[in-house]
Parts: sequence; structure tokens; C-alpha cells
Amino acid sequence: MINGQLISTSTIVRHFKSSVALLFLSWLAFSISAFSTAQSLEIDPELRKRLKSSIAAADSFEDRFDAEVWLVSKSQVLKKYIKDPEYRLRVLKAVHREASRQNLPPELVLSVIQIESHFDRFAISKVGAQGMMQVMPFWKKEIGRPQDNLTKMDTNLRYGCTILRHYLDREKGRWPEALARYNGSYGSYRYSRKVLNAWDQWR
Repeated sequence: MINGQLISTSTIVRHFKSSVALLFLSWLAFSISAFSTAQSLEIDPELRKRLKSSIAAADSFEDRFDAEVWLVSKSQVLKKYIKDPEYRLRVLKAVHREASRQNLPPELVLSVIQIESHFDRFAISKVGAQGMMQVMPFWKKEIGRPQDNLTKMDTNLRYGCTILRHYLDREKGRWPEALARYNGSYGSYRYSRKVLNAWDQWR
């Protein structure tokens, strides 16, 4: 009898089984979460090597006319996120340079930045990713460059474009898979769809 009510043996057994089931499900969810976290923190040696060997390159535009056409057209789109026209041009030149170094479409990199940080170079995610392209800071230690500042635009773009190129090569040019790996959401295409949809407005 509980609180003046007579409780049958079958009711007690039923509640006990429910409690055991809930405990099991909680344990299973925790185990899956822990496994996923461990998987996401695995260090890809090929990516580490690629980041470590990344070096500066010359200006990425073939001629002045190409530069003017591209910068003017993309500046109109970027105005939504960056009001200062001079800073807009700095961002666009830096994105074009780093994307071209890695043989990536600059418009695709702009799309990644739009989804990742809305062009906020000081953005920090809930898991600690930093800067415009939301790069995880553990990479600095992995390549022996702990002094690098990921909120610095050029540095962040260098890391981000190198990482994205690596995943695109790994996925043999398949953008949805490469973008999902970049975002740490491999197996789901929600993030990839966001970036690819954004890409339409930049092209």
C-alpha cells in the first residue's frame, strides 16, 4: 500500500521494467554521444601534413579586368553582411586568394563562411570553433603553430580552405560529403544543403 492505495504486484513489476528501460536508454544515448565525440576528435594525419605545409602564394587574379568584374559583383552580395566597402574588398580578395590556392571555387568558400559565421571573424561556436570558417583550434597544436590567431582573417581562411580541400579530395569531388565532413556532420546532409543553397546566390 502506497499513500493509502493498494498497489498490485503486476503494477509494481510494470513500473520496475519501465525504469530499467529508461536507465538503459539513457546509458545507450550517453555511449553513442561519447563515441561520436571521440570519432570527431580523431586526427587525420594527411590533413595535418597538408596544413603544416601550407604556404603563401601570389595574387590570384589573372588580370585587372577579371578582378574588377568579380569584386564588384560579389561586393553587392556581401553588402548584406559587411557594410564597410573597403573591408568588403579586403575580405573578397582574401577569400579569392586562399580559395584559388586550394583550387576551390571562391564562391563556394563564401557560401561556407556565410553559413558558418556570417562573415564574423570573431565568431566562436559552442564547441570552440573560431573565426570566419569556424576552424577548431586544436589544429594549431597539431601542426606546431600554437601562436596562430584564428580570428585573423588570412590565417583563418588559410586553415579553412586547406581543410575543405582535403575533404573534397577525400570524397573524390563529392561536395555534399566533403561539406558534411568539414562541418563534422558526416552522414547528414542538412549542413551541405544550406551551403549549396547559399552557393546559388554567389555564382
